[in-house]
Amino acid sequence: MKILLVTQYFYPENFKGNDIAFEMQKKGHEVTVLTGIPNYPEGKFFKGYGYFKRRRENINGVKVIRSFLIPRGNNTTLPLMLNYFSWFFFASIYALYFSFFKKFDRVIVQQLSPVLVGIPAIIIKKIQKTPVYFWVLDLWPESLESAGGVKNKKILSFFEWIVKFLYKNSDKILISSKGFRNSIIEKGNFEDKIIYFPNWAESSITDFNQYQNIKINLPKFPSGFNILFAGNVGVAQDLENAIKAMEIVSKQNTNINFLILGDGRDKERLQKLVLEKKIEKNIYFFGKYPVETMAYFFSQADCMFVSLKDEPIFSLSLPAKVQAYMSVGKPIISMMNGEGYDIINEADCGFAVHAEDNEGLANKILEIEKLSVLDRERLGNNGKTFYQENFVLENCISNLEKIIS
Repeated sequence: MKILLVTQYFYPENFKGNDIAFEMQKKGHEVTVLTGIPNYPEGKFFKGYGYFKRRRENINGVKVIRSFLIPRGNNTTLPLMLNYFSWFFFASIYALYFSFFKKFDRVIVQQLSPVLVGIPAIIIKKIQKTPVYFWVLDLWPESLESAGGVKNKKILSFFEWIVKFLYKNSDKILISSKGFRNSIIEKGNFEDKIIYFPNWAESSITDFNQYQNIKINLPKFPSGFNILFAGNVGVAQDLENAIKAMEIVSKQNTNINFLILGDGRDKERLQKLVLEKKIEKNIYFFGKYPVETMAYFFSQADCMFVSLKDEPIFSLSLPAKVQAYMSVGKPIISMMNGEGYDIINEADCGFAVHAEDNEGLANKILEIEKLSVLDRERLGNNGKTFYQENFVLENCISNLEKIIS
């Protein structure tokens, strides 16, 4: 099949759409990607890319076409809005061109933020009658209200209208979390369109030899019991309550460390909070490293940590890092509600407390540190088994191929 993947973010940016494109190409399909100039999350164009540099590429046999956009800048509201709307506008022009001069058999949309990413795909559908498969990874307008802080009812109503339009004109709606189903059904009669299509872990996370070829210095882990958080350091991740939990923990056990791997808009504030609480000896900010090095960091950790704020939308989500953590066989401590909380318990792969429960989190951290190595290995192996039964990349992509066929 001739497949078009529509996504604002693509390689060298690290998103699941990369796997879809490359794996579908390996299966013999002709894959084209309509995307933007890479600038996530730093907010500036990646080295070697620009308005007049590498706008068309062939990566591993996949044709990549990058439309104009304004970079994210410092990730504050105005630059982000300009980034979102500029990509949507110019990508829609490309979609018109494709509609008359390129023929596709299927269009797949990777719908992260913003939801406007789906408009170019629907333009092609309207003109070519090409089936569109809309992969929902972020609920709108709920995300705009909860994570974006937008309370204006007119703005929220406008985006709800956009979402309903996109769902109505999609042939299938793929959901990365089962908790998304009710939100989608509330927006219209879309029950028959919904198919569960979950996330998976990058192969680089489980390849413990790959990082040895990376020519950069990797930080040494401190002595003691190390809990690792890996991912975006944003407000939604609620690492503030994790730091409050570590304040409680450090008064009872100074052998436990909390390691934050990644970058984001909340990092600087959290660093100040750690200094204010005088617990900098037990909390480490490693910063951002290439995805190829994740196997090193994951292998060195004693257990992994994931959290989300106490917001209704987050109780519907299953963060992709849960699958990543499970895939390496490490026990997990979570602080979130809904599907994330349930799946940790279902898999019996660690300890789960509800969102923003820093005291409960502190108790679980102290509890897991006291477990024997064998007990922690048992939890980790439970998670790995659950991952292999439900979230392996090859199985997910084969399932996607069946769905669009």
